[in-house]
Amino acid sequence: MTGTTHQLRRSRANRIIAGVCGGLGEFFGISPWWFRLGFLLTLLPGGIPGLGAYLLCWIIIPNA
Repeated sequence: MTGTTHQLRRSRANRIIAGVCGGLGEFFGISPWWFRLGFLLTLLPGGIPGLGAYLLCWIIIPNA
């Protein structure tokens, strides 16, 4: 073990709205584009599921 820990934080550098997708991408080591696509797809059926999940992440995940 290297001693470094990864913490889930909203991104300051890779943000479009609040840095939620950028932070998730940095934490999981994949492109934030995939998280943006996922939130967009959950917005399509009626808006509430995707918007609610994004707002919940915005509130829960601390800023970097």
